[in-house]
Amino acid sequence: MRAAARSAEIPEIEADESPVEAAMVDLGARARGAARTLALASAETKDRALRAMAAAIRAREAEILAANAADVADARAAGVAGSFLDRLTLDPKRVAAMASAIEEIAALDDPVGKVTEEWTRPNGLVMQRARTPLGVIGVIYESRPNVTADAGALCLKAGNAVILRGGSDSFRSTAAIHGALVAGLEEAGLPPAAIQIVPTRDRRAVGLMLAGLDGAIDVIVPRGGKSLVARVQNEARVPVFAHLDGIVHLYVHAAADLAMAKTLAVNAKMRRTGVCGAAETLLVDRAVVDTHLKPVVEALIAAGCAIRGDAETCGRVPEATPATEEDWRTEYLDAIIAVKVVDGLDDAIHHIERYGSHHTDAIVTEDEAAARRFLAEVDSAIVLWNASTQFADGGEFGFGGEIGIATGRMHARGPVGVEQLTSFNYRVRGTGQTRP
Repeated sequence: MRAAARSAEIPEIEADESPVEAAMVDLGARARGAARTLALASAETKDRALRAMAAAIRAREAEILAANAADVADARAAGVAGSFLDRLTLDPKRVAAMASAIEEIAALDDPVGKVTEEWTRPNGLVMQRARTPLGVIGVIYESRPNVTADAGALCLKAGNAVILRGGSDSFRSTAAIHGALVAGLEEAGLPPAAIQIVPTRDRRAVGLMLAGLDGAIDVIVPRGGKSLVARVQNEARVPVFAHLDGIVHLYVHAAADLAMAKTLAVNAKMRRTGVCGAAETLLVDRAVVDTHLKPVVEALIAAGCAIRGDAETCGRVPEATPATEEDWRTEYLDAIIAVKVVDGLDDAIHHIERYGSHHTDAIVTEDEAAARRFLAEVDSAIVLWNASTQFADGGEFGFGGEIGIATGRMHARGPVGVEQLTSFNYRVRGTGQTRP
């Protein structure tokens, strides 16, 4: 009951009711104070809080689903796309998955203080490189209410405080899930300010977070559509872990097993079309165009997928519509896929380099040498061989969850899990050495 009462004490801030700027600065100050406590919290205390959070989510399932139903009803009335509704919608299975993911995070090794390297210098100094929390993380996301639980739990495990700014479309869902997270913090004796949500839909709050909240925020993680991530990358005055589009490719190589290619193509595209790991372009090697192209594409069509094909594809598949140059650059997040015939491995890699977003790309082949070249030469955060691109998910990597998929090359790349939410310092031990 304490957590429910606390949640009720944080009403939505309206622009004419309380200055958004003052409220956000206060949010940052409280997060900074909580971060100092978390950095010193024991692994046992953090894990106790995480397990309590998972239990609270299960106990509050009805409350969370009711809040989500109101969000979904508003989104449906606004006429949003089906893929958007899929990302927004919670059901008992997805609520249970949120709780299970938090428990998986609790079961991970605590990264804070972990010594990753150690060596001794000729003068006897012992050098250690150890993991440390980042501090305060700002997470800005759209439509996916489960990010509230994933981000809160991951940041806590890594010893970080977090400020969560969910989308206005999921405002009620975010608040309901946040209440369960606060209950877990309180049960373990940790400060509720360790996980805070922005209590306003006012877009000025995003700009204030990107400016750093007077130095309170150490890193920003955006998770959402292209316009959101582009804004974050353009305006942020603090470091950003981000990806833009998930232009994900599945390449059917000359040595691909046809049955496997059909299975992987359907799963990679159609398992969930609205996730960033969904395949958006299918590349088929010209060497197997007579045997593989039509069966693979027809399997996709049978699963409900629309085809945007190059001239070769349209000539062989009557249901395909001609692809434009823009199709090769499009993240559909829907039951649509672009299909192109390529002239071998080099051409496939060239196409991915030209049009891809360095997110996730896969090859289907029984040729190990070709697979090794693909894995080595495709410069994406996640590269797969004979596996669905839908494995681009922190939970599937054993991370317990993820804040997002980072496609940059600095610090974090790929699924951003617990270890990626830490930095490091050097700890030097001596016996009285001085420098000559």
